[in-house]
Amino acid sequence: MLIYILDMFGTAVFAASGVLLAGRLRMDPFGVVVLASVTAIGGGTIRDMALGATPVFWITDTNYLWVIFVTCFLAMLAVRRPRRMPWYFLPVADAIGLAVFVAIGVEKALRFGASPMVAVIMGVITGCGGGVIRDVLAREIPMVLRTEVYATACILGGIIHTVGLSFDVDPAVATLAGIITTLTIRLAAIRWHLSLPTLALRG
Repeated sequence: MLIYILDMFGTAVFAASGVLLAGRLRMDPFGVVVLASVTAIGGGTIRDMALGATPVFWITDTNYLWVIFVTCFLAMLAVRRPRRMPWYFLPVADAIGLAVFVAIGVEKALRFGASPMVAVIMGVITGCGGGVIRDVLAREIPMVLRTEVYATACILGGIIHTVGLSFDVDPAVATLAGIITTLTIRLAAIRWHLSLPTLALRG
């Protein structure tokens, strides 16, 4: 139940990030909902389609859609009535949602008989896929392709998760270890502005 609640929280946070980007691009309400939706459930949708998990999760559990719609409504109201919010609030909330999404992606892939390597990839897709779709629609370079430590945190969290299970660690403990790993690395990157080296070709 805790993981489910955190999953809904992550869905709301990811949807809110889509609303904020749509607001910066001056989209109409339909565009806002589209961008919020692909950000919140895009990664999980790609994962389920790749695993052959039909119907996809938000079709069988429409709570995800309701969370997105309510988030869009509240976020659009908040944008019209701006209040000062600490700069770190949305990145930290995003990090929590990201960590939970990765763990859920790993767990679901393993339930469908995927190898540990594929499970880690599915965790990364679950956590990052929606943001990639959002950025592509907004004609921006996706965050996972930039120097910021984002996908790397997902990969390491997924590895800790799957390695723990391979050593017969209790599934709940392995899941929690993966979540903490992803969250810790992502929060450290936010706090100390950590980034990866870039590939720069000299012309």
